[in-house]
Parts: sequence; C-alpha cells; structure tokens
Amino acid sequence: MALILAINPGSTSTKIAVYENEKCLWKDSIEHSYEEMAAYKDIYEQYPMRVKIIKEFLKKHGTSEDKLSAIVGRGGPATDFKSGAYRMNKELADLMVTNPINNHVSLLGGIIAFNMAEELGIPSFIYDPVSINEFPEIAKISGLKGIERKSAGHFLNIRAGGRKVATEIGKDFNDVTLLAAHLGGGITVAILHKGKVIDLISDDEGPMSPERTGGLPLRQVIDLAEKYDKKTLNRIIRGDGGVVSYLGITDMREVEKRIEAGDKEAKLIFDAMVYQVSNWLSYLAPIVNGKIDGIFLTGGIAYSERFTNAVKEKLNFLGPVFIVPGENELESLALGALRVLRGEEEANIYKD
Repeated sequence: MALILAINPGSTSTKIAVYENEKCLWKDSIEHSYEEMAAYKDIYEQYPMRVKIIKEFLKKHGTSEDKLSAIVGRGGPATDFKSGAYRMNKELADLMVTNPINNHVSLLGGIIAFNMAEELGIPSFIYDPVSINEFPEIAKISGLKGIERKSAGHFLNIRAGGRKVATEIGKDFNDVTLLAAHLGGGITVAILHKGKVIDLISDDEGPMSPERTGGLPLRQVIDLAEKYDKKTLNRIIRGDGGVVSYLGITDMREVEKRIEAGDKEAKLIFDAMVYQVSNWLSYLAPIVNGKIDGIFLTGGIAYSERFTNAVKEKLNFLGPVFIVPGENELESLALGALRVLRGEEEANIYKD
C-alpha cells in the first residue's frame, strides 16, 4: 500500500491531496488572498508559509507524515524536461531556486516535496512539469532566425487526459495519436503521439481564451508596442485579453447566461472562441497525415456542454471527440508517482 501526498501550489491557492494507491482519501484547497500574497517579494519567500499550512492540513485530516510513502509536487519551468516523472534530488531543487527558466509559482511544488521528503527519508517526485520539450527539430522553427518556438503548456492535464481516452478506446497510451485542447483561463492545443507531445500551440500562439489574447496580427501588435511599456503589454496579452477584453468578464458560465438572455455580442465572442479552438485543433492534424485516434477536450471549460457540443459539430469529421472535464492535477500527480513506486514507469534523473 502506497500513501502519496500530492502538492499543487497556485498563485492564490495551495491544493493538496492524499492518495492511498489509486484512491483519494482526501483533498483540500487552501485559498490565499491577493493581499496576503502581495506581501511576499518573490515565490521563494512563500515557502515557509506554504509548508506550515500543508503540515497543518495533514494533521487536520488525520494523516501522519511518517506514514507517507512518497511526496509529489507540481513541476515548474526549471529546464527543458522530458515527459513523465522526475525523482527530486538536490541538483534539481537547487536549479529550481537559482536558475529556472522563469520564477513560476509551480516551482514551489518540487521544492516543497523535496524538502519535506528529505526530512522523512522517503522519495519525492515532480510529474509532467510545465516545460516539457519533446518537439522534433522541425516543430521548433518559428519563421524568424533567433526566435525558436517554445514548448510550454498544460502537459500534466493533457497527458493525463490522453491516458484516460486511450483506456476508453482500448489502446495503450504509448500507441495512440490524439489531438487535445486544455480549456481554462489559458488554452493549450496539442498533439499527443506515442505518449509524447510532439507539437503544442501555446496560449500566446493559438486561440483566445477567457483572459488571454492568443495569437494576434503582428503588425497591429507592433503598433500596440509603441503605445505601452513591456509590462503593460504583457498584462494586456495575458490577463486583460481574450473574452474579458470584449465582455468584461472571464467566467464562461456568465457568458452563457448572457447568451441565454439574448446578448448577441456574448454569443459572437463565445462562437469565436469555439471557431478558434476548432481551427487550431485541425491545424495540428496534418503533422501525422490526419491519422488520429481521436480528439479530447479537457480543463474547466470542458464542463460546458454548449462549448463542447459546438466543437464536436465542427471536428467530428476528423474523428471521435471525447470530453475529459476538469484539471485533475492532484490525481495526475499522485497516479504518476504511484506508477513509479510500482515499477510501471521509470523516473528520470536530473543531472547538473
């Protein structure tokens, strides 16, 4: 029996769960106010607070730390990773602190997991971190020498969703080819081929989302850059763009309520997001000459029948469309660590 603690730190939350093998014993989400988090100058200053809260919630739920078999944390953008599990070690923990790709809060998942596990003498892992890079060389070409397409996105949920779809169609995950869209505050569109994401349309390249612009006409972006500084422009693209720029809201459920009330602009923007997601999914199909086993939609917006049915209508010609709603990140982390503990999967080892 394996008892696994999964940790997923977010910008205003710390989500944790304890799994006994495949069974979730409990999960909880600790919310942090904007004012609370603004008091920290960087993510690393948050470390003592987050560890303290995690230990308090373990006690609250009656889970003894010394009963844990392993701890797994969300993997942040520390380097170009391979897909799957990484066994945390000092070299990787140090990299996450001293020289990551960027200081994203998800880095704390691996750091917390490593330090807590070291105290207990048990293994720690990260799983499917946000900066996996398994693109073939041709996929990295952007169109301008010196600018390379980057591989960064919702790998954890995309690969976990791919596993579920493979099981549903009776195939091994490493034998299927699937188109995938993670539909959340940001949208990632990807193609999974034999267990690897071989191309991915990041949230600054592809469809607009509730709060991000997606790809924009470059010449008009150049005009915007003359009006705003870099920080403001980044905020426009990632935070103030997409649906919120048109309708003033990011909650797609509220958009649907407006549509039901007869709001024509809300319907146009909703339909435009369906249009863009569908187009970018089909854009990836030629990479494998159209030979796919299916398409799946995941993330929070995948709970919307209006949205998923509209995408299905556009893409059924490519293959069956599956719905795997929600983020399922804690489950994905725990089950990934469990496969390593059982010897069903081998963990990667980072070496400096």
